Amino acid sequence: MRTYSTKASDIEREWWVMDASGKILGRLASEVARLLKGKHKPIYSPHLDVGDYVVVVNAAKVRVTGNKLTQKIYYRHSQYPGGLKSTSLKRMMETYPTRVIEHAVKGMLPHNRLGAAMFKKLKVYPGAEHPHQAQVKVTEKES
Repeated sequence: MRTYSTKASDIEREWWVMDASGKILGRLASEVARLLKGKHKPIYSPHLDVGDYVVVVNAAKVRVTGNKLTQKIYYRHSQYPGGLKSTSLKRMMETYPTRVIEHAVKGMLPHNRLGAAMFKKLKVYPGAEHPHQAQVKVTEKES
């Protein structure tokens, strides 16, 4: 018996389209992160990027539970003294609805070069239209 080790030549990537309308943000983000990592594949290996491409449409229609819309705050810093900026989830959804999903998914991926490579395979669009129709073979990920 020999232990199978995944090689880069064995990796086959698929394209998934996920509709975010009416779905809860955290549950959607964890499913997207699982597909980007490749944990749904039998050849999953933690030291390789074996994940698939994921296209998320209708990002502006994602739901959150509780009082997160007003209480959840996103922070960023300009690296200058006193440069801490904050934005509520409600304001972020009005201005940049795609960043909300991207931020949630990025936090669920590894925080290294491998995670950055996985994150590049995520495409998020606020509406139902996306330019990746030619690549998509698998239309919807059933939850």
